Amino acid sequence: MDPRLRALADLMVPDVREYGGRHEYDGQVQDLSPDGVSRALAALGGPAYRDPHDEAHASIAEERARVYYSTLRIHQRNPAPHIANLDLACYDRDYAPVAERAAARQRHLALWPEAIEASLASLTQVPAPVARATVEAARGLAAGLDADRSDIEARALRAHARFLARLEDLSERGDPDPSLGANALALLLSSAEGIDIHLGELSRRADAERDRLTDLLTAACEKLAPGKDLRETVADLLADHPDADGVLAEARQLTADVLAWTAAHDLAPADGKCLVGPAPESRRWAMAMMSPSAPGEPDGPSWYHVTPPDPGWPRREQEEWLAVFSRTTLPAITIHEVAPGHFSHGRAMRQLTSPVRQVLVSDAFVEGWAHYCEEMALEEGFLSDDPRYQAGVAIEALVRVTRLACAIGLHTGAMSVETAARRFERDAYLQGPAALSEARRGTFDPAYGQYSWGKWAILDLRDEARRRWGAEFSLSRFHRAMLALGSPPLGLLHHAL
Repeated sequence: MDPRLRALADLMVPDVREYGGRHEYDGQVQDLSPDGVSRALAALGGPAYRDPHDEAHASIAEERARVYYSTLRIHQRNPAPHIANLDLACYDRDYAPVAERAAARQRHLALWPEAIEASLASLTQVPAPVARATVEAARGLAAGLDADRSDIEARALRAHARFLARLEDLSERGDPDPSLGANALALLLSSAEGIDIHLGELSRRADAERDRLTDLLTAACEKLAPGKDLRETVADLLADHPDADGVLAEARQLTADVLAWTAAHDLAPADGKCLVGPAPESRRWAMAMMSPSAPGEPDGPSWYHVTPPDPGWPRREQEEWLAVFSRTTLPAITIHEVAPGHFSHGRAMRQLTSPVRQVLVSDAFVEGWAHYCEEMALEEGFLSDDPRYQAGVAIEALVRVTRLACAIGLHTGAMSVETAARRFERDAYLQGPAALSEARRGTFDPAYGQYSWGKWAILDLRDEARRRWGAEFSLSRFHRAMLALGSPPLGLLHHAL
């Protein structure tokens, strides 16, 4: 990486290491202390890139970093970047020999005391709901560590205990209001994507999308159970799920199915190896996620992580959690996470030659692409003989658009966590702990509505491509053109045309 890109990477070490495959950052931590962040921000900038897209992409990333760390100081109110900075799960994937990864993990672990002292110096403004939403992920960081194994682990665990104690204290004594404020939320979203975000417009489009998706769901359920109450049909569909052991087996079969279907329709790359297994403990706040073989590293397997319920939960809570992996919704989840969604996107990223495009990632494009793929697959005939897939697409999309509504509600102060959880139950058919988990995520992930507005940006661009290209339009061409940009900020998506 050139010095300008390196300065940006230094402000996003966990993401660049794992998702960019820049393993020169293995065994390192980011300095998230107030002074460390100030020094890193001062290093930003440098000569312009010759490629106009790369120049615009880097400029947006620099502005986003300044807004995140300087204007809004998110690292002072949100433990999530600090948890990511400590997370050792990045060494689990087979990107290098076991001994090499184990040594990097030990170097990383040895830096926990230093990193945690820096974090404690920064985490001075954490609202109580944000602390409560992140404390379990922080607790999971220490899974598998043993103070009797080595001095490094003993020191790391003592530091971790201080970190956990701070979050537990903030869970009780922190500010009860988790909201960023409307202006701060709009600035955070706008700076990341190089566009002007208007929360009122997003809210109106979210309500319209909820209504459209409810109609889509109603039509599918009428085919499955004519004349039956919609909520009863959805409840029946969600109750038809594998048990905790069977979730992984069904996810593996669906992974093979979606890879074959994507390749046959030439919709996105479908090469490479995708393994399926449970998420590491530090990441079990997410029910499903992709850990891809990254562009800057030798090729290796990617992991589709699926999170079964905690076996220690009451039986009812386990059933409510497993409803997320029903035979109606798991196909859409697998399209999203594997192909033509995140796994395929990861394969396309490996084909890029521009370091800027390999390293700098728009989360709204990443999630918008995978979410777009769910309904695009429906349009292209995936499981066309089974109305459950249409129902699953609608249910999953209702979760995504409810995230957008709740992110705006939580961070403008219009919703509490409890109100947001009820919204997920009402509009997205989630139950109990799954609804509450989604609502809590909104407190520390204020951009988690980006699935929907990223999808809308792609759909709008697809309409424009059809107009411009006419008879020369095809989904294969359109997808290749977008993915050739890597993970572009939405404000640069038009460069694909």
